[in-house]
Parts: sequence; C-alpha cells; structure tokens
Amino acid sequence: MADDEVRDGRATAPDTTLTADRAPAAAGTSGAPLAPERRIGYRWTICALLFAATTINYVDRQVLGILAPTLQREIGWSEAQYGVIVSWFSLAYGIGLLVMGRVMDWIGARRGFATALVVWSLAAMGHALARTAAGFSAARAILGLGESGNFPAALKTVAEWFPKKERALATGIFNAGSNVGAIVAPLTVPWIALTWGWRWAFLATGAAGFVWLAFWLALYREPEHHRAVSARELALIRSDPAEPTTAIPWRSLLRHRQTWAFVLGKAMTDPVWLFYLFWLPKFLDARWGVQLSALAAPLIAIYLVADLGSVAGGWMSSTLIARGWSVNRGRKAAMLVAALLIVPTAFAPEARSLWVAVAAVSIAAAAHQWWSANLFTTVSDMFPRRAVASVVGIGGFAGALSAMLFQRATGRILEATGSNYAIIFGICGGAYVAAFVVIHVLAPGLGRVGEEA
Repeated sequence: MADDEVRDGRATAPDTTLTADRAPAAAGTSGAPLAPERRIGYRWTICALLFAATTINYVDRQVLGILAPTLQREIGWSEAQYGVIVSWFSLAYGIGLLVMGRVMDWIGARRGFATALVVWSLAAMGHALARTAAGFSAARAILGLGESGNFPAALKTVAEWFPKKERALATGIFNAGSNVGAIVAPLTVPWIALTWGWRWAFLATGAAGFVWLAFWLALYREPEHHRAVSARELALIRSDPAEPTTAIPWRSLLRHRQTWAFVLGKAMTDPVWLFYLFWLPKFLDARWGVQLSALAAPLIAIYLVADLGSVAGGWMSSTLIARGWSVNRGRKAAMLVAALLIVPTAFAPEARSLWVAVAAVSIAAAAHQWWSANLFTTVSDMFPRRAVASVVGIGGFAGALSAMLFQRATGRILEATGSNYAIIFGICGGAYVAAFVVIHVLAPGLGRVGEEA
C-alpha cells in the first residue's frame, strides 16, 4: 500500500495553489519581513515534516500485524475474528480516501493534517484499551479513517509549497517514510512489547504522533505568511501558471473502459499487499514458529527488497519508452514482468526453509511495488490532469473495499483449514497475471480519454 498511495500522490498532486491571488507578488501580504535567501529553501523543512508523519503513519498501522500472534494467544480471538478486525481498517481507509481530499481543501493543510494525526494517534493508542475483537475492530476503523488523511494532506502541502518541477521529488521523499515506517515497526515494536507489554507498544507508537504535532503546529504556515521564506523562494514556489482545476464528475468517468481498467486492476491486487502487511507475522509464526523476538530480520529483509522493486519498476518502463517503445508497450511490459515475478509466491507455504519463503515473499513484495508504480502511471497516461485525482480516488476505494472482503475471506479460510496458507498464497500468486489480462482487454492501447472525459 505504501507505494499504492505514492503513485497516487505523484499523479494527483492538486494545483490548488496556482491561482492569481497567490502569485509571487503576494510576498508581503503578512506584513512581516521575509527571511533572506537560504542555501536550502525552507520548503524542504516542510518536506521533512511530511516524511516524518508518513513514517509514523506506517508504524502505527503495522503494530497490530506484528503483535497479532501474541494477541491471538493471549486474547483468544479466532482466525475469522482477526480477518474481521483488520478488514475494518481497510473499509474505513477506503471511505476516507473518497472524502479526505475535499476535507483538506475545506479546512486547509495545517488544520487538516493536525486533525487527521490526532484522530489516528488516539486510535492507535486506543488499541491498548481493547479487550475483545469488537474493541480492536473499533480501534482499527478509527485508525483507518484518520490515516486516510495523511496522503491527501501531504499532497496538498506539496502543492502549496513546491513548483511543479519539484513536486515529484518532494512526493517521493515524503513517501519514502512509508518504507521507513515498515522497517522501523519490526525494529521497535517487539522490543517495547517484550520489555513493557503489548499495550505499551500501542501507547508508545501512538504517542509519537503528538511529538510530531508539536513541530507541525510550530513550524507550518502558508508560504506567503512564513517568516522563514525568502522573496526568491516564494517566487519559485508560485512560478507556475494557473490551470483549470475543476474536477470531472464521476458519472462521466465511469462510462470509460479506461476507468474500469484501473479500478479492476486495483481491486484485484491491492488486497495482496495488505495481506502481506497484516498477515506475514502470523504466517511466519504458524509455519516456522517465528515469534515476536525474531520477527525483525525477515520483515526488514522483505521491505528492503520491496523498496528496490519500487525504483526498478519505474526505471524499467521509463527506460523502454525513452528507447522508442510506445507508452502502451513500455508500461505493459513492465507490468507483465512484475506479474510473472509474483507467481512463485504461491509456493511460499511449501518452502523447505524460512529464508526460502522470505525470499519468495520479498520478490513478490518488490514486484507489487514495481506493478503499482506502473499501474498508477497509466492513469496520467490515459486521462487529462483534472480527471486523474477522481480516477485514482475511485480506484483506491475499490482496492480498499476488495481488501476488506479478501481479509474476511482469509480469516474464514484459515480457520476452516487449520491455518493452512496454501490457498491464500495461491490466490496472491495468480492475482496479478489475471489483473494484467483484464487491464489489457479493457485498455488494449492505453488510449487517451478526451479532456471532456
């Protein structure tokens, strides 16, 4: 999911700051003198705050997955109950993706980000109060709703603080926090849980958000009203010409096969990434007895390799297109390679050793990021700029809803088979090839939709 949202970010960064009343001439609107020119602009301090928030976001969502085997033994919930618990996060997150963009535009990035972070941090800490499956489900739902605000708020902030030519870089930097969070969580959560108990793992990670909040409220203002922003930096931030930003209605978008190609591609593959995120610790525990103190090494290995896949996927399609391949051939060649690399993960439950299974899952996780980088890019290939955000939002909701259903089905299958993961990994291994076929049938040439959509 990490990169799911990232590619969303790169494709959908809104142009809400590109309006006449926020032109470079507004440098003195605050009445306060602007700072002298700095070697590194203040906008990169804001980007560092976004990186830190995204890191915390991914740490908070991973705590339950890491502690799941321990909690299942202590509290006694069933496999089916765990599936329901994690599915509430996905449902709330998907609904949040549909509405949070408008919320951030309404109340602004400063208050919007602060509100989202308070909601998800309190929800993360609230897991420590849960005693039943219903209590954990409620905490997961509120966590998903709050965390869904992270990327819309971060993307709005990037649009306010960076010119177009720097937005992809700024988005890539803050999104790297998702991968860092996936590594920080297995390094810290087991140690906290083993030292002070599992409740403190939720409390400590949730409390980290309030430390970030203090820095955000102290350091963030709009560029025109910030004493640390020089006149030259403000002119750079506001250097792009205004563009129309009126969103295209969903009804018109849903008439196009290209929309359904992306929506179904997300719905068929997003559940696999969330399965890795929420079920890998349980799989390693059930199959090889890898308990809390030993989880860090395999999980860190998987997510480090996944980072490489994210970079490699974008590099491959861009290189092929630069060498003269059509956009359609370049994107789909990269996606087909990713889909085929994922197939062997179907045999992970039958691996002869822990590290053979970890290698198979690592390659699959990297291939998912590879796939995701290109799937998101197809939206900007097929749609005009002002339709991209809506298409990605519809696809994100479809992916989250599909993940919710898959998570509930996973719990029931594991409960019925005595925690045999063969069926689940078989589905994961074949999902991307099937999705590739669907996308190719619906959008054989990645044809461009007209400006009117």
